Amino acid sequence: MDLRQALTDLRAALVTTAYPLLLPSADEARQDVTTLVAQLDDYLLPRLTRLDAPLLVVVGGSTGAGKSTLVNSMVRAPVSTAGVLRPTTRAPVLVCNPTDTPWFRHGELLPGLTRTSAAGDEPNTLQLVAAPALTAGLAFLDAPDIDSVVDANRALASQLLAAADLWLFVTTAARYADAVPWELLRTAQSRGTAIALVLDRVPAEAIDEVTAHLSEMLAENDLATAPLFVLPETTTDGQGLLPELTIAPLRDWFSQLAADADARAAVVRQTLDGALAALQSTTESLASAADEQVKAAEVLDERVHAAYRSALRAVEQGLGDGRLLRGEVLTRWQEFVGTGAFFRNLEARIGQLRDRILARMTGRPAPGAQLQQAIESQLVTLLRGVAAEAAENAYAAWQTHPAGAALLEPALGQPTDDLPERAERLIRDWQRGVLELVRREGAGKRFVARGAAYAVNAAGLAVTIAVFASTAFIPTGLEVATGASTTVAAQAVLQAIFGDQAVRNLAAQARTDLLARVDTLLDEEAQRYRVRIEAAGIGVGPGARLRRAARTVEQARTRSTLGQAGHPPRPGHPPRPEGAWS
Repeated sequence: MDLRQALTDLRAALVTTAYPLLLPSADEARQDVTTLVAQLDDYLLPRLTRLDAPLLVVVGGSTGAGKSTLVNSMVRAPVSTAGVLRPTTRAPVLVCNPTDTPWFRHGELLPGLTRTSAAGDEPNTLQLVAAPALTAGLAFLDAPDIDSVVDANRALASQLLAAADLWLFVTTAARYADAVPWELLRTAQSRGTAIALVLDRVPAEAIDEVTAHLSEMLAENDLATAPLFVLPETTTDGQGLLPELTIAPLRDWFSQLAADADARAAVVRQTLDGALAALQSTTESLASAADEQVKAAEVLDERVHAAYRSALRAVEQGLGDGRLLRGEVLTRWQEFVGTGAFFRNLEARIGQLRDRILARMTGRPAPGAQLQQAIESQLVTLLRGVAAEAAENAYAAWQTHPAGAALLEPALGQPTDDLPERAERLIRDWQRGVLELVRREGAGKRFVARGAAYAVNAAGLAVTIAVFASTAFIPTGLEVATGASTTVAAQAVLQAIFGDQAVRNLAAQARTDLLARVDTLLDEEAQRYRVRIEAAGIGVGPGARLRRAARTVEQARTRSTLGQAGHPPRPGHPPRPEGAWS
């Protein structure tokens, strides 16, 4: 794969990797992605397309350092506004020889900036100025202040510096030790950007002392080889230009660089290779941050899963500890069995007719209907309770996680509004399923002969009670105490009808079916949390995708000839061919 395609693939991996969860590494990762994508679009991809395009020198520095005055003096014309009002340069100004104008006007370099020929204050524009006095093959871009009080100006200055073939850093005798410039100098150095420095407005009596101190600082920051030009404090002419004698060493150095195609190519290759090499470590940091996003999403999902898994266990416990046989269910069960309705209805349809007549005369529902209603009420109450507790637990678990707390909304701390209706529907559907089990298990037996539907209902209720009594339909001491001998009696009758093992299977199947339905209900409740994670759009394996893309770029860079770059010439020395800088 060629280098340009590898960079295109890396760009695609960068823009499709999200850092939506509120983690300590997220803000920095998002900023790094923005910076990298901008550098790819503004510089790396366009420059790879045209290695022979004019050399772009971005002039950057602190507020009031004299950048615009320096650019104007280099081309001997007031092409960039200079003055005491700060910030002076609000929109960038690019100055080049008229023959190079088409490249900068129509080329892909800095595509996000609208080209204009007039001065303006809009930071998203790039003013192009043709200057015949500037040697062809070289362009100066006067950037906004790197420490501007305007956020947009600082951001644009950083973006432009990342698009430089060579960064001409301008500082003064009063501000050369400021922290902000040095932070950007170290960033440029880490990217391999070619750097030259101008120490401006130095009082004559302080030149030696200030120059020596600045040289020491450069050496301490691995910038000792960067060309350094010292301009003494002086006055400007009527156009605001520095005296030609003062600016001559810098003008001559750049003129020689512009005239030497090999020297320009060496600078371009050095900066391009350095920027590409720096992609590896930055992308690795982004990949690690993406891994943290995935891990955080997994942790949040596990916390929700744990809360609702605990709720399911609570339902299982409720089915096995006999609590559902107390209260209304126990009363109605004892009425149902104690009145003989249970046994009569297993024998013949006459029980159904008798109960219906009794219900009409007394105005009360039959014992079986009352028992069914009690069962439904107990189960719905149980489900509402465990769902409410699960919602509270999941909410609390997310609150203790920075990414989870940012995703929460108050409604998540409670079950959904329609949970009671869905729980009731679940129980009714489950009871119908129990009847189907009874019909299948009792196929061919006398009590389920054609027309004995009421007997099936009665047996179904007995199986339901069996589910409540114990997991294996063997009453415990607690269940015997609460259900007395009625549970044992019901068990004996069902065993007589179905057989001992069949009864166990019926109860086990009915219980498994109920828990499966409850699990689905709780999972639907938990899904409210999961959709918030899914909506964030973290994706699958973003870290691995970034690492693969970066590795491919590094392999393509290694195969290229960019690493054979030289260095910019030292002041006072004419530029020489690639690989021969002193």
